[in-house]
Amino acid sequence: MKRRVAILGSTGSIGNQALEVISRHPEMFEVVTLTANTNAQLLIKQAKEFDPDSVVIASEAKYDEVFKALDPLGIKVFTGEDSISEIVRSSTIDIVLTAMVGFSGLKPTVEAIKAGKAIALANKETLVAAGEIITKLAATHHVPIIPVDSEHSAIFQCLQGHMGEIEKILLTSSGGPFFTKSAEEIANATVEQALNHPKWNMGAKITIDSASMMNKGLELIEAKWLFYVKPSDIEIIVHPQSIVHSMVQFKDGAVIAQLSHPDMRLPILYALSYPYRVDLDTKRLDFAEVRNLDFFKPDYNKFPCLRIATEAISKGGNLPCSMNAANEVAVHHYLKGGMPFSAIPKVIENVLSGTKFVAEPTLEEIFDTDMLAREQANIEKRKYN
Repeated sequence: MKRRVAILGSTGSIGNQALEVISRHPEMFEVVTLTANTNAQLLIKQAKEFDPDSVVIASEAKYDEVFKALDPLGIKVFTGEDSISEIVRSSTIDIVLTAMVGFSGLKPTVEAIKAGKAIALANKETLVAAGEIITKLAATHHVPIIPVDSEHSAIFQCLQGHMGEIEKILLTSSGGPFFTKSAEEIANATVEQALNHPKWNMGAKITIDSASMMNKGLELIEAKWLFYVKPSDIEIIVHPQSIVHSMVQFKDGAVIAQLSHPDMRLPILYALSYPYRVDLDTKRLDFAEVRNLDFFKPDYNKFPCLRIATEAISKGGNLPCSMNAANEVAVHHYLKGGMPFSAIPKVIENVLSGTKFVAEPTLEEIFDTDMLAREQANIEKRKYN
């Protein structure tokens, strides 16, 4: 029986690659819903190819364009962010791939869990902002959360069939484009330099997060909630080759790793097909060709965002949510040329210092924290124009 898939954020990097792997296995998957933010043309193209039951274009200004193109084909068209949260409840959906960017993915993920849908999670900000709430909700509704991030997918794969307790998670990082750069070079990095990732082809926001290493900080927080470990049980290791996607060390000292050439289609397909492995035309590893696998400790002084994230999850409560919101705003302004790269961690720290701490926030308090942090971040960024 085919798995009926909803892709939230189908026009982004993850969404596009998900559709590619789905197209290779039409006997296994059926696309029933696609959603996009503003990219109407690509959404229309995808819908014509995959013939979903429905699509959502979040931008209401693009609704007429999408409706006129798809309504004659019998494809239902909806608009607005609330429509995304409503459509994931559909009885025709088996699994929801959450590939929306940033905090916007939280609400539809909550609604999908409440509706009992399996979650293929590519939106790390959902667990960063509301990890405890999401994991408890998933447990209550008996909903699996299968990670799509390459590192978390690697950890998830390493744990299959192994009942021994985790001693430590070894979370790998490519180091991004600035790993070998000086602190001064990083501080003055241009947007073009920050977007020049040496290994991965990703969206702009996640690529900037990789350059600042905030992405690894977000992944540390995500790993805590996905695998029920303490932050102190997660060790970040820089691995420039991006061959080892992460490792798990068990209580007996054994270390199990997942290795492959960098290709996001692999963890996407594994999340959609789990617990089965399916054919994929990835480049196979030739260890004689690989030769060297290097590992280094990250420099928390050169990459203060990594330190900020570690401190935020250690304190817990609503602070990771506030940190995430401030980072999203800071990255947005950096990409627009509104402030230097060095200002990103400064804006985040300033926002965190003014955040009213809530030890056990409700979902409503998470949304309030996000809103207030964004407001403050927009004020803070003016200091660095």
